[in-house]
Amino acid sequence: MTFAETMKKKAVELQKTLVLPEGTEPRTVAAARRIIDEKLASKVTLLGTQAAVEETAKKNDISLEGITVIDPATSPLRQKYADEYYALRKHKGMTEEEAYAGIADQLRYGAMMVRYKEADAMVAGAENTTGKVLVASFHIIKTKPGIKSASSCFVMATDKKDLGANGSFIFSDCATIPEPTAEQLAEIAEESAESCKVYLGTKPIVALLSYSTKGSAKGPLVDKVALAVKLLQEKRPDILVDGELQLDAAIIDSVAHSKAPASPVAGKANVLVFPDLQAGNIGYKLVQRLAGAEAYGPILQGFARPVSDLSRGCSIEDIVVTSAITLAQAAQ
Repeated sequence: MTFAETMKKKAVELQKTLVLPEGTEPRTVAAARRIIDEKLASKVTLLGTQAAVEETAKKNDISLEGITVIDPATSPLRQKYADEYYALRKHKGMTEEEAYAGIADQLRYGAMMVRYKEADAMVAGAENTTGKVLVASFHIIKTKPGIKSASSCFVMATDKKDLGANGSFIFSDCATIPEPTAEQLAEIAEESAESCKVYLGTKPIVALLSYSTKGSAKGPLVDKVALAVKLLQEKRPDILVDGELQLDAAIIDSVAHSKAPASPVAGKANVLVFPDLQAGNIGYKLVQRLAGAEAYGPILQGFARPVSDLSRGCSIEDIVVTSAITLAQAAQ
């Protein structure tokens, strides 16, 4: 069973609810139809005016049967959501009038549905930028208690069954934080460990990567990674983590015996935390393009409730699979 099939199966079992804010975007409407037909969610809500959503569906020969449509501007919950939005943002100078106007935005309204548990998860980004999706999520859904920065991960499924978790790995952060501090690296590693449990269904073994292995090189970049390991070990002694480790020492047992024989992680890692966004983004694309690995993501992590961002070039299947992945997060 592929990773996508596994996530769909999990979504079917969980029967959670989903909001898709981009309710007049054709791929999104088609994906909503498939999500309902495949029983990946117990309820799917599209946001937009009834007329506009129906027009999109009609033009693309899509039935809206079983799909809920909400217009944020006319919703009976608009005032309640606006009051909460004002409470969340008044310290930044937002007025009640601005909150009432702002909550009519589909991304903000969708995020508020998730905050109020009117939906278990939100998926957007087919027509909105990552920045817009993240801002709505940061302002309304917020991050988990004890986590200051949301990040992202990719599930990388390879044919190297003797490595990682039966050939699969969590790679992070490959899409969100350009130059993480030691504290942010520790949080990325912490959330990636949780992602490993959800998506790979196994105990996380976390390696923080560097160009150095256990002091083989010196410098501020190495020091930052080593400090991140120390911070995470102090905060979460239950997570098996080590670093700094070079990539080969992290995943290849024979190299681990040579370079880091005392490490409980070296040679066994299934979660790879890159030192910065450049390394992470290049790393996952190398593995995807040269090794033929399947790359699923970016999957957002660290938010208080499940939310995912799509590429604006996504396919209908991408939206369906991302929705299944995001709904699977709701198990937490």
